[in-house]
Amino acid sequence: MPKRAKVLLAEDDASLAFVIKDNLEEAGFEVEWCRDGEMAWQQFQKIDFDICLLDVMMPVKDGFAVAKKIRQKSDVVPILFLTAKSMEQDKLEGFKSGGDDYITKPFSMQELLLRMEVFLRRTKKMHFEQSHEYTIGRMKFSFADLKILDGDTVISLTQREADLLNFFCQHTNKVLKREEVLLSVWGKDDYFLGRSMDVFITKLRKHFKPDPSIVLETIHGIGFRLNS
Repeated sequence: MPKRAKVLLAEDDASLAFVIKDNLEEAGFEVEWCRDGEMAWQQFQKIDFDICLLDVMMPVKDGFAVAKKIRQKSDVVPILFLTAKSMEQDKLEGFKSGGDDYITKPFSMQELLLRMEVFLRRTKKMHFEQSHEYTIGRMKFSFADLKILDGDTVISLTQREADLLNFFCQHTNKVLKREEVLLSVWGKDDYFLGRSMDVFITKLRKHFKPDPSIVLETIHGIGFRLNS
């Protein structure tokens, strides 16, 4: 975990926010608490945060709206939703808006710290990882630049798309189990994360469409295989 990592905490429940802020600061984090979504978005534009903890139900701007704004500015910073909701649609909406994970209230501080550590460790590894470039069919994929090059055409990727494609490129022409992909890219095997992964698979297939030789195949009941 990076020393004195900066945390954006957006939570309108002052009592809960105090407990989270106090525990995170005791664990060595710098915490900026915002009591509504608009305040959180304003602070995000001023400070270089390492991770964002967003309550879903907040005044002015809800957590989903804030996440969408953050993703317009950064594809890299991890977003973890704090939610009292457990409905499938709410969780899927969180992933669609750019969230990386969710934790359902009530939660233990130990669980929150462990979830945060997973994402911070992954981000740190990404920053220090050597540049990876792959040839996929006629296309070139640059993991470091988050881009696919198809001749003069440049396709920009989100960080999550790049992470997923990077894993497939490391195992080209091999059958990968769904749970293996989820654990390697998202850090855990979860039904809602699996639904989110399917959305990203669809996006990658659209990127590959100009080159029919690239096939991101679904192996029914097992997983996927990138044929190139």
